[in-house]
Amino acid sequence: MEVKLDKQYPLDVDAARAWALLTDLKATANCMPGAEITEQLSETSFKGGVKVKVGPAVAQFGGTVDVIEAVAAERKMVLRGKGADKGGSSASMDLTAIITADPANPAHCVLNGQAAVIVNGKFAQFGGRMMVQVSDMLLAQFVENFRQTALTLPAAEGSPAAATAATAAVSGGDAAVPAPAPAAPVVAREINGLAIFWALLKSWFGGLVGKKA
Repeated sequence: MEVKLDKQYPLDVDAARAWALLTDLKATANCMPGAEITEQLSETSFKGGVKVKVGPAVAQFGGTVDVIEAVAAERKMVLRGKGADKGGSSASMDLTAIITADPANPAHCVLNGQAAVIVNGKFAQFGGRMMVQVSDMLLAQFVENFRQTALTLPAAEGSPAAATAATAAVSGGDAAVPAPAPAAPVVAREINGLAIFWALLKSWFGGLVGKKA
């Protein structure tokens, strides 16, 4: 079964810091609940895994991620990932992520993502609509973690974020103390499958009530 996604997420962080984080694949993977890069196989190939927790049971998925293309001038990254679990389920994904600056506000940017995901095995039984709902939930958490992590990175010299910080320090006088960087987000080390199931169940019941009304 194949699922295609096309998403845009506005971020209150400048494009330079968002791109710096996106090109750090280990740090970016840490923004996704349950995901982790465990080994770097080459300059463009990485080994990792994802943990999915349903009640007391924890499933482990292992696989690889390859950087197909990285264009700094366009802030464009093309990734290909594939993995499988011990139960015989497998998945692959082709992802294109692009960071675009916000013309109206240089301190903001937009994370654009296009992905084609193919799943086989027991996960394919959920159907395309449910897979999209699960993907939306996970991506929303990922983007929030990505945003918070990017804000903790030092702003590049001459960037809007650096200029804002400098202006604040000057306006505050000699006694001004630079504001501390935001703390890095605390990311769950495994995906809580039970929470996802419960959210989908509520969505399904909500749809039934809406149809009856």
